[in-house]
Amino acid sequence: MSTSFVSVGVTILDILGYPISSIPDQENTEVIEKIHVCAAGTAAAPAVIASRMGMQSTLVGAIADDDIGHMIRLKLEREKVDISLVTCRSDLPSAATILPINREGKRPNWHMPGAFLMMEIDPRARECIVSAEHLHWGGIGLLFNLDGAVAADILAEARANGALITGDLIAPGSQTPEAVKALAPYLNFFMPSIDEAIEISGETTVEAAASVFLEQGCEGCLIKCGSEGAFLATRSGAREYIPIIKNVEVVDTSGCGDAFCAGFHVALSRGMNAEQAAHFACATAAQVATGVGSDAGVKDYDTTFKIMQSGTM
Repeated sequence: MSTSFVSVGVTILDILGYPISSIPDQENTEVIEKIHVCAAGTAAAPAVIASRMGMQSTLVGAIADDDIGHMIRLKLEREKVDISLVTCRSDLPSAATILPINREGKRPNWHMPGAFLMMEIDPRARECIVSAEHLHWGGIGLLFNLDGAVAADILAEARANGALITGDLIAPGSQTPEAVKALAPYLNFFMPSIDEAIEISGETTVEAAASVFLEQGCEGCLIKCGSEGAFLATRSGAREYIPIIKNVEVVDTSGCGDAFCAGFHVALSRGMNAEQAAHFACATAAQVATGVGSDAGVKDYDTTFKIMQSGTM
């Protein structure tokens, strides 16, 4: 039976166009190669990638009863993600982002905030979360009804039940450092990007930022450093730079960090140690970068494992 993976938090519909380098003047038309939509965000995107690689994947999130919400549901169902715990709110629309991707893979965007901001955890969802073998909390600092004591209480129970827990975030604000601090004692691994880590820690290097999070109580910290790979630090003393996969033809980097988080869980569920799992996570992210959208590139576990072993695409 496959290992259970529960991903909680930010759920968005991404609408991507490629390649786009400028906005046409007035009402002119410019023909592009691809328009793609996918279920995205720091919770939904990992749920998709984990499902593709064989985990029993469940998303706990929030959308609205609108066209965007219906599209998110459709995309998740096609990826065999359990969406029975995705709630529907009437106070906010489903969140969505428009991303014009240029030839260099850069991704400026327009974002419409939505229902995930005010998501809540009902008893059914809580039972699923605290019973998970692998748990990803995707959206620290942006889950306004959960950040702080509510989330800490849930994660404490999940950790006591044996869950392996990771945490991630997006778009940190003034409230984020305290939200991270509240959850740190229950995280096996905190997994921010290098920019996020430096911003919320107040430090200037990836090593110093990781030390801050370890001091706050995280068992480990795996910081995503984009084209520089990743940095792994643990309270047991490990300090390791994880290299990128070579020869990746980058199309779009949106969702690479989310795929990295999912790949890390997949690898750990297969018995790899943290260092090996970080290499597998890099192989997962590398595949996503080769296509448009956070659901691009990744086929299955075996393909990803071969890329990890070779270190190249």
